[in-house]
Amino acid sequence: MLNGKRVTVVMPAYNAEKTLRKTHSEIPHDIVDKIILTDDASQDRTVDIARQLNIKTFVHIKNKGYGGNQKTCYQEALRAGS
Repeated sequence: MLNGKRVTVVMPAYNAEKTLRKTHSEIPHDIVDKIILTDDASQDRTVDIARQLNIKTFVHIKNKGYGGNQKTCYQEALRAGS
């Protein structure tokens, strides 16, 4: 929480296994309430790594492109009460 407001990080991802752990480690966890990742039909271990990191993960079966993936991030954040 920051200044009494909930903070949610949304992470649109596609084949992010090489960068996901580092990105996650750089999130200021002391002020972030939720982290949401949407995977856009990655062909690597992005989803496995996200789940290992206890990130709430949503997976597209078919690639929707960056804009479509971002849209899912925002929709899920709103659904979660952010």
